[in-house]
Amino acid sequence: MPDDKLTLIMDRTTWHYGQTPLNILVLGAFLGGAVIPLVWSILPHQGNSCTVARILLVTCLLKVLPARRWAVVIADREFMGRQWCSFLRWKRIRQCIRENTKIEDELVRDLFTTLQPGQVRTLFERTWVYGGWMHVVITLSPVGDRVIVASDLPVLDVLRTYRLRWAIESAFSSLKSRRLNLEATHMTASERISRLFGLLCIVFAWMTRFGAHQTETHTPRRDKRGRAVVSQFRIGWQILSQAARWDGDDFWDCLRLLGMPFPIASTLISRSVRC
Repeated sequence: MPDDKLTLIMDRTTWHYGQTPLNILVLGAFLGGAVIPLVWSILPHQGNSCTVARILLVTCLLKVLPARRWAVVIADREFMGRQWCSFLRWKRIRQCIRENTKIEDELVRDLFTTLQPGQVRTLFERTWVYGGWMHVVITLSPVGDRVIVASDLPVLDVLRTYRLRWAIESAFSSLKSRRLNLEATHMTASERISRLFGLLCIVFAWMTRFGAHQTETHTPRRDKRGRAVVSQFRIGWQILSQAARWDGDDFWDCLRLLGMPFPIASTLISRSVRC
C-alpha cells in the first residue's frame, strides 16, 4: 500500500445458498480506483450489522494500520448511530456517512422542500450529529432521491468523498458474480467462507494492481460522464489471463507487480469555506 493516508470504505454484502444466508461485513481501502478489502467478518445473522461488529472490525485494522494513516471512513445509512460515531471520534478517524431523514430528531427532509435535482445545500454551517459537530450536506439525485451525508470533512469535500462509496459495490460485484464468482460456492461454514473470501480478495487486488499499472501508461477510454469504459479490474483480468495461459515471462512480471504498492491517490481534502 502507498505510504500516504488511505480512504477506507465500510459496507456489507449478502447472498443466499439455498435457504442459508451468507452475510459479510467488509472494511476496505480505496486503491487503484477500486476498493481492496482489508478486513472482514462473517456475520452470524441476516440483515444489518451491529455497532459492536463494526467496532471490532475497525479495531482489528487499527492494529496494523494506525489511525494517523486513515484519511476518512465512508459508509452508507446502515452505519450510523451515536455509539459508532463517538467511537470514530475517540479514535480520531474522520467519517463521511449517509444519514436517514432524521439527524438528532430534526427532520432534515422537510427543510429542503425546494431542492432541485443537481442542487447541493448544507444544513447551517455545522450541525450536532450523534454527539459531535458535523457538516450535513444534501443533494437531489436525478431520480428524486435525497442524499443526506454527515461528515467532519470540510464541507466542499463531503459529497465528492461520499461518491467514492460506489467503488465497494463494484468490488462486491466482481468478487461475487463477475469473473471471481464467490456466489457459486456451496460452502456455508463461516471459517471456510472467510478463507475463500480472503483468497479471492488477493486475486482481486492483483488484477486491480495490474490494471492500475496499465492505465498509468495507456489512457483508458471514458464515457460521457468521464468514467472508464472498462474497469481496471477487468483490464488486469484480461491481460493476466492471457499471460498465465500463453506467455510465462509476462506472467512472472505480473507476479512481481503484486508486491509493489498502488499509486499514490489524493485524499480529496481541501480547504473549507463558509456556506
